[in-house]
Amino acid sequence: MEHDFVGRGWSFPFDVTANGTIATVGGTRKLEQAMSLVLSTYPGERPFRPKFGSRLRDFVYEAASDLVFARIQHEVRESLAMWEPRSAVFEVTVRPAQGQENLLYIDITYVIKGENDQRNLVFPFYTIPEEGSD
Repeated sequence: MEHDFVGRGWSFPFDVTANGTIATVGGTRKLEQAMSLVLSTYPGERPFRPKFGSRLRDFVYEAASDLVFARIQHEVRESLAMWEPRSAVFEVTVRPAQGQENLLYIDITYVIKGENDQRNLVFPFYTIPEEGSD
């Protein structure tokens, strides 16, 4: 079976199938959902895992700059290294979306450990622009 190492589990967000059973996902899709969950959860949100997640939200009010991009890259690398051991992250790139000043794309190049197939996950990260920047 493809990606036995990754496993199979409930889809995120939670969903049901047409016949009423709980929707599940496996393989690459499951891993990418888990990575997105790590990046979108702030430490302290989960009572029984208070350190789980990433501090990406700390950058919501930051102006886009090379320094902020580097800090985001570092946070993504550290969070995924800590909380998603099934993947090895090779590169993290942060880039602004064309024509949308409050959206950054976080490109994550990774492989599933034990495989040699490099993959890419694009995680959208929304910021709140400064007041008066309309």
